Amino acid sequence: QVQLVESGGGLVQAGASLGLSCAASGNIDIIIYMRWYRQAPGQQRELVATIDTHGSTNYPNSIKGRFTITRDDVKNTVSLQMNSLKPDDTAVYYCNARSRDRNFWGQGTQVTVSS
Repeated sequence: QVQLVESGGGLVQAGASLGLSCAASGNIDIIIYMRWYRQAPGQQRELVATIDTHGSTNYPNSIKGRFTITRDDVKNTVSLQMNSLKPDDTAVYYCNARSRDRNFWGQGTQVTVSS
């Protein structure tokens, strides 16, 4: 089992920056990918950023250049730095850990961007 706890959400104005953090605990050696997803009201959950065990990252085109995912293997955390936030970025942001055959989820943290 892997436990994930997100922190860092909040209310910001458009154009601002915000950082999210995800602390992983438990059997973390089984994790292959760490990801951030988000889900806006009435929308499907959307992949925001991926980082693998080697530190390679991947982002959808809609996010690329504004968000940065990083990992700290000493603290067992994954962070998401979000810049130039837009009202469309408003959503619950979820941390995800992917092993060979399972997905683990955090409880989510709300990010609200006002115009």
